[in-house]
Amino acid sequence: MLTMGAVAYTANVVPIWEGIRGYFEGSDAEMDFVLFSNYARQVDSLLAGTIDIAWNTNLAWVRTVLRTGNQCRALAMRDTDLTFATVLVARAGSGMRGLDALHQRRIALGSCDSAHAAILPVHFLTLAGVTDVEFLRIDSDLGKHGDTGRSELDAIRAVLADQADAAAIGINSWEAIGRDELMPGALEEVWRSEPYCHCNFTTLLPAERTEPWVEHLLKMDWNNPDHRRILEMEGLRRWVRPQLDGYASLFEAVDRQQIPSRW
Repeated sequence: MLTMGAVAYTANVVPIWEGIRGYFEGSDAEMDFVLFSNYARQVDSLLAGTIDIAWNTNLAWVRTVLRTGNQCRALAMRDTDLTFATVLVARAGSGMRGLDALHQRRIALGSCDSAHAAILPVHFLTLAGVTDVEFLRIDSDLGKHGDTGRSELDAIRAVLADQADAAAIGINSWEAIGRDELMPGALEEVWRSEPYCHCNFTTLLPAERTEPWVEHLLKMDWNNPDHRRILEMEGLRRWVRPQLDGYASLFEAVDRQQIPSRW
């Protein structure tokens, strides 16, 4: 039996993993799960062999790669993890369009360990030559790599309170709550990044130990009502094999910004 690790960033993590565990019951790749309070402890446990597979954010994946000298493997990810993006938003009617419009502006960032709301926004702005900005950093959910969305909501509130001109948030937050959080039509999109990859299942085990589990995971079917309930809770329609090129921008950002290997 394989042991999975996941971070309990919200209460609905428990029914998600209970559902996934139930899906594997009776298969040739049964599993159980362990919940962690933060990604640093989860990565440590994966490296120590306490868990077999970790459900990692993109930052947790990058850190695992760097700490193991590229001796880990990504097993699978959600279809939605292939098209993640950072969105910069401002008050509706701001007239700001594109990164060039952000020179000498105040930009609210999410938690410093959030790739989509802090690390990558800084990276994209730097690559575009927009370095004359003032960052308002909001570290309101450290340890969870921005999973809770709390710091992104705080960044949005900073814009609406005129404490910042724009906020960096993830595409999920923008599509789910960003447009109408606090007041409908209050915000508009200024800029959106190119897609990059988000979460994946990470392991140090050899393929012969994990491939039966991956193959069964990939058989989860949206058209099966029992499967769909689990997929909907986890925010995907199907599981897919990883596409590692989608992490290139974050590897570069972590290197350039000298992001520590553990928070």
